[in-house]
Amino acid sequence: MSRLDELINELCPNGVEFKCLGDIGQVKMCKRILKSQTNTNGGIPFYKIGTFGGEANAFISEELFQEYREMYSYPKVGEILISAAGTIGRTVVYDGEPAYYQDSNIVWLAHDESNILNTFLRYCYELKPWNISSGGTIARLYNDNILKAKVPVPPLEVQREIVHILDTFTLLTAELTAELTARKKQYSFYRDTLIQKECKAEKVKLNTVCDIYDGTHQTPKYTNSGIPFVSVENIDDLYGTQKFISPEAYEKYKIKPHIGDVFMTRITAGVIGKCTVVDRDDDLAYYVSLALLRPNANILDSKYLKYYLESGWGRRELSKWILWDATPTKINKDDIGRVLISVPPLDTQKRLVQVIEHFDAICTDLNIGLPAEIEARQEQYEYYRDLLLTFAETGSMLMTDRQTDRQTDRQTDRQTDRAERN
Repeated sequence: MSRLDELINELCPNGVEFKCLGDIGQVKMCKRILKSQTNTNGGIPFYKIGTFGGEANAFISEELFQEYREMYSYPKVGEILISAAGTIGRTVVYDGEPAYYQDSNIVWLAHDESNILNTFLRYCYELKPWNISSGGTIARLYNDNILKAKVPVPPLEVQREIVHILDTFTLLTAELTAELTARKKQYSFYRDTLIQKECKAEKVKLNTVCDIYDGTHQTPKYTNSGIPFVSVENIDDLYGTQKFISPEAYEKYKIKPHIGDVFMTRITAGVIGKCTVVDRDDDLAYYVSLALLRPNANILDSKYLKYYLESGWGRRELSKWILWDATPTKINKDDIGRVLISVPPLDTQKRLVQVIEHFDAICTDLNIGLPAEIEARQEQYEYYRDLLLTFAETGSMLMTDRQTDRQTDRQTDRQTDRAERN
């Protein structure tokens, strides 16, 4: 019998109590920060929903931070910050470093840990116990959704043991992820070094070697099927969009994408300049948040253009024209054309693309090394997380060691079958 089983048999043999989060604590948020109170130069990081969990691109003064921190709600070390807009339910553990967070869009549950540990609560949040309101185009998590959410509250000793088990899983995954991140940084350095070494040609304005367009400025009337409609959120998977417009609406598009065009994010709370190359001849409608770049095929290779704009050299050029104070951040279509780009001979471009793609595949291909291992570890972690956090109010539904072994065997068999099919 495992240590966890022993604790459950001793402390909660008949199940555990479920509590609404409103019975445990109160939803809190930081004081509202006005746009005029922020800057892009430095100070205390101010995280908006678009940079939550990432790198802040806005800051507030030390004086304002200290004033608001003392006068208004502010998270304690260890409390779990939750994204309440956009991709809702993402969590960040507050680590005590000076930072400020956008009101209403980033919230936390203020409570003492006499009933439930923050470390345990973080894992409960991963199961998304709340009902989400989606009346608009962006889902939103309201305070009431959080307060009415029910979570299991086993004895603290049981919570600690579950956290210990799940932390072991997450540590293993984190180590692999850190290795993959280092590998991707190596790829970025390698890509930028190649471009710097080989691209010594005189720089030209992008609009001299590329036509530049943007998509519709009007939110379209969506349909259940028809022509796929894409925006910044689809930059990594153009054809995975779940939004469509009618063929009649698409006929009004003057510029329709075709193979070899490059989509680039230009209006976004995320990264400006992220690109993808159109590799299908399918109809595709696009929003104003994307720029459509159509290179002169006799001068500029599409994939080379993508890699150049995403390189350190390309990002620095783009940054000169980005409107950092805009909400969301953007670069105007005409200013994209003013970006300088090095254009070596086509054969040099194609050779660079071939080398970069080979190295990129080694870093990111799901069938090669670390990414596949991380995926398998994540599946394993999610399986045990769901298992360990499954309780009944009238009796624990946690499985015995023998049951767990059988489940593990079945999961291993499924993973083996999947690997053999691939």
